[in-house]
Amino acid sequence: MKESELTWKQLQLVRQQAPLVHNITNYVVMNSTANALLALGASPVMAHAREEVAEMAAIAKALVINIGTLSPHWVEAMEKAMTKAKSIGIPIVVDPVGAGATRYRTNSVKQLMQKNAPDIIRGNASEISALYSAEVSTKGVDSTQESHSAREAARYLASEYGCVVVVSGEVDYIISEQEEIAVYNGSALMARVTGMGCAASALTGAFAGVVEQPVEAAASAMRVMGIAGEMAAEKADGPGTLQLHFIDALYAIDKNEIEQKLKSEVDYA
Repeated sequence: MKESELTWKQLQLVRQQAPLVHNITNYVVMNSTANALLALGASPVMAHAREEVAEMAAIAKALVINIGTLSPHWVEAMEKAMTKAKSIGIPIVVDPVGAGATRYRTNSVKQLMQKNAPDIIRGNASEISALYSAEVSTKGVDSTQESHSAREAARYLASEYGCVVVVSGEVDYIISEQEEIAVYNGSALMARVTGMGCAASALTGAFAGVVEQPVEAAASAMRVMGIAGEMAAEKADGPGTLQLHFIDALYAIDKNEIEQKLKSEVDYA
C-alpha cells in the first residue's frame, strides 16, 4: 500500500473511532492541543491530578506525557498514569519538552521512561540528543540542532526502550529498530508558533490509539501534521493566523490533499 493510501486509511480510523487521548501536558498548550485533537477527529482529555490519572488512563486509548511545565506532583502523576497504561497495554507517547535545559527536567523524563518504557518518544533534535547524552543542552524548549543530527541518538533510544523515536524538524524522522521514515512536509512558519511540537505529540497519541504498529502511527501523525502545516501556511499572513488555519486544516485534510502534498520515504534497516 502506498504511503499516502496508508496515511489516509489511518486518518479515517481516527475520525471513525474518535479515540480518547489522555494528555498530561503543560499549561502553555492545553487549549491548542485539545483543539488540534478535536479538529483531527479524536477526543481529548487533560487530567493531571494524582488522584485520578490512573483511572483516566484506564479508559483512554492512548496516553501522552508532556514535561513542558514540570513539578514534583506532576512527575508523580505521570508515573502513576504510565504504570497503569503499561499494565493494560495502552500506548504511551512521551514528549521530553526542554530535555537538556536543566538536570531536573532531563533526569525526570529519563526516570519515567526507565520505569515504564514508552511506545513512542517525540521531540526535537536537541531534546532527543539530550536523552542520549548529558553533554547536549537546549535553548529553553527550542532545538539548537537540525533533525538529521539526532538520528544516531534516536536509533540508540529506539533500541534501548524498544520503541519508536520521532525527531521533528525541517525533516521529520521516524525511527524504529527495523526502519527509518523521513517526512519532508511542513512549513518554516510552524516553528514560530508555540505548541506545534506538543500538538505533534498529541496527534501521535491519537493515531497510536487506533493503529496497532507504533511506527505506522507515528509516521501517519507526522505526515498529517506536516501537510496540515503546509495547507495553513498557504492561507496565513503570519504565526497568529497560521495557528488558526492549522486547526482548520486538520479538520479539512482529505485524501486528495494527502496524495498531492505528501513527501515521504521509507528505508528498511
